[in-house]
Amino acid sequence: MSYLDESLSPDEKIVARFALHWTAKGRLILGIVLIPVIVGIFITIYEWLRLRAIELGVTTHRVVRKTGLVSRETEEIRLSAIETVDLHQTTWGRLLGYGDVRVTGRGESSLVFARVVDPVGVKRAIETAYAANIEHGSTGQTR
Repeated sequence: MSYLDESLSPDEKIVARFALHWTAKGRLILGIVLIPVIVGIFITIYEWLRLRAIELGVTTHRVVRKTGLVSRETEEIRLSAIETVDLHQTTWGRLLGYGDVRVTGRGESSLVFARVVDPVGVKRAIETAYAANIEHGSTGQTR
């Protein structure tokens, strides 16, 4: 029962009821639309920063994957410890030019470069660095 109905005196009757225009519900509509947009903006900014903080690369001595913006986590495999460099590319990956490269080291260690651009080029660069490291190590030169 509404307040109007509850608050009637014994000889009082309701003559008319009034409704709010839809524009008065603007804050509700704004909330329904803006809250997801604002949350979406924060999620987008977070994801952009997270992705910018990822570093992937190969040096003359190791393969490195670094993540984290404030905190930092690294995965590294020395070139001399590499056993295999595997490539996984889906149909969409082939069409759009991305894929995963998994570097497996001795034992159970592995490092995955997920969704990298030009995965064949990444694999080639790691294998080239590996070959140069092995050749450099077999000539007896010091590092």
